[in-house]
Amino acid sequence: MPRNKRPQASEEKRAEIVAAARELFVDAGYDATPMGRLAAAAGVAANTIYWYFADKDDVLIAVLDAVMTDAWAEYQSVAAEPIAERLLWVVRQLQQMNRLVSTVHARAERSPAVAQWHANFHQLTASVFRFELESSGADTATLDAEVTIGVFAIEGLLTHPLDEDQQRAICDVLAARLISAPPQ
Repeated sequence: MPRNKRPQASEEKRAEIVAAARELFVDAGYDATPMGRLAAAAGVAANTIYWYFADKDDVLIAVLDAVMTDAWAEYQSVAAEPIAERLLWVVRQLQQMNRLVSTVHARAERSPAVAQWHANFHQLTASVFRFELESSGADTATLDAEVTIGVFAIEGLLTHPLDEDQQRAICDVLAARLISAPPQ
């Protein structure tokens, strides 16, 4: 006989499912986490997850949104640091979530919802680079190319294993370009 549970608010239960999914997706990986395992980790029946989420990709997007919310809150602690340190911080944060980064790239090919989330992430990243470049007086004729280079550099650091010194060197060069873009 099932034990009685205390009544729980819908948002609280949803948050518990997201927290369990985040842990499992980061530790074991998205593909290695069947919905039954997620349900068990969240302490709910398997069908309960579908009361809160349309499918597993919907759970993934909720996890990604939670990660981004947490990262943005933490970013405030380094927001006053030099740009090279901020870039390196971003790379380190995303590397901690390397399974999620890989999952997003793999799922974006098959899931329109994940593809849209990925596009939005790129747009957010690009807007940060654009702000830095505009603030430094970058040439508007090359601004779009410079933004794309910055986004690709960060993504490259996430997908290609480099040691700390190599990562720092790349962030230093990228930062130097961001802060010294000569006006034309």
